[in-house]
Amino acid sequence: MSEYERSSATGRLLMGVTWVVLLLGLWLWGREVTDVPQGIAAPTTGDMAAAGRPAQAELPPSVRPLGQAGVPLRLDIPALGVQAPVLARGLDRKGAIEAPPFDQPGVVGWYAAGVSPGAAGTALFVGHVDTDTRSAVFYRLSSLRPGATVRVIRDDGRVAEFTVETAEILDRDHFDARQAYGPRQPGRAELRLITCGGTFDRASRTYSANVVVSAYLTGTGL
Repeated sequence: MSEYERSSATGRLLMGVTWVVLLLGLWLWGREVTDVPQGIAAPTTGDMAAAGRPAQAELPPSVRPLGQAGVPLRLDIPALGVQAPVLARGLDRKGAIEAPPFDQPGVVGWYAAGVSPGAAGTALFVGHVDTDTRSAVFYRLSSLRPGATVRVIRDDGRVAEFTVETAEILDRDHFDARQAYGPRQPGRAELRLITCGGTFDRASRTYSANVVVSAYLTGTGL
């Protein structure tokens, strides 16, 4: 591979997901996942542009978490028409989640060293927003609204059904990893879906923010 090709491939990877921001959050997770405190409230600072919850929104109650053993196989978001295979990912040499393969823009990455979706705690999923030539799996993630359904099919035959609570755009320069990834309520099974947001800088080939969707377990099935 030529130097030009290597440089181009690196740039495309940076374009897909803002791993600089994820590095900050996963630095906390990498040190000790349980270091994230329980019961963190939803972010309310001016550093975040939140889709917000309508004042009259009636969201369902949470249900009892599933066991930790289930590995996610597929992520479904009916409102977006998404049915995406899930790939277990670890951390790279810089301490960030390994991105899903760039040549598979329809795949979602799950941080396998963390929480299994449906188990108590916060399960973390990341996906590309686009590539050099097309939109990717989380292209419309910022359009999700409170009350939307997200389903995770696990290898133990269980289906974990989550309800979206918030959809936020977190500015990279004022990113608070604890607020982004920490549980919103202690004891709940929660889910975070993360991709790029904000504006795209062509010089650095990075986005200015992250879209972070927070959801919680409201149903289980076989």
